[in-house]
Formats: sequence, structure tokens, C-alpha cells
Amino acid sequence: MKNFHVVLEAAWLVRDVQTADDAIGVAVSEAGKRLNPKLDFVEVDVGSTFCPACGEAFSSVFIAASTALVGLVFEMRVFDAESAEHAERIAKSVIGKSLRDIPLKVIEVEEFERGPERGFEQGSERHERSKK
Repeated sequence: MKNFHVVLEAAWLVRDVQTADDAIGVAVSEAGKRLNPKLDFVEVDVGSTFCPACGEAFSSVFIAASTALVGLVFEMRVFDAESAEHAERIAKSVIGKSLRDIPLKVIEVEEFERGPERGFEQGSERHERSKK
């Protein structure tokens, strides 16, 4: 059995906001409330989008008519999975139960080894979480 670090992406809708910072704060807070305390091992962060013209990364937030679409990233470790695909299914099931009606997409699955000192060690270099 193998251990995997799984990263999922979600589109989160936030209403009645004026700024990108407000939208990010509300989205992360709402997602955290749905996940905690049961799934406090899942990390929540804002995703990155890359500018098609210059390639510069920026926060995944789009605001129109005081409504924002925020791209969130959820990360969790899956232990003792049979394969990467099995780890994906486990992560989507675990996180998806708390985030009903929120679309989830797997963007990264990376195998890691448990280490004796820290509990785990990365098996390889971390990849960019969002595609260019």
C-alpha cells in the first residue's frame, strides 16, 4: 500500500462582495466551516491562475456584479491507498461529503514515503498546483 498527497481544486461562489480580498476571506472561511472540526487535516488555500499574456501567477478570483468565483485548493494526505487513482477517489469522497454541490477536480497526486522522524517525507519535488 502506498501513501499519496492529493490536491483538489474547487470553484466557490461568494455573493455580495466588493473586493477580491473579501471574496477570498469569505470563501476560505465558508470552506473551513464546512470541513471543521471533522476534517481539520484538510488544508484550504486559494488557487493560482496564470495570465495567458505574460504568464504571471495571480489569485484565482473573478468578480462581476458583486458576485465572486474563487478557485480554492484542498490538500490532504491519503494513507495506504492501492494506487494514485484510488487515492483520488478517497480524497474526493472524503472532502466531497462535506462540500456538497461544490465541483471538485483533482489537480495533483504525488506519492510520498513515511519517514521515521517527521511522519512523512516527500517522494519527489512538488509540482505547480495550477496548470498554465
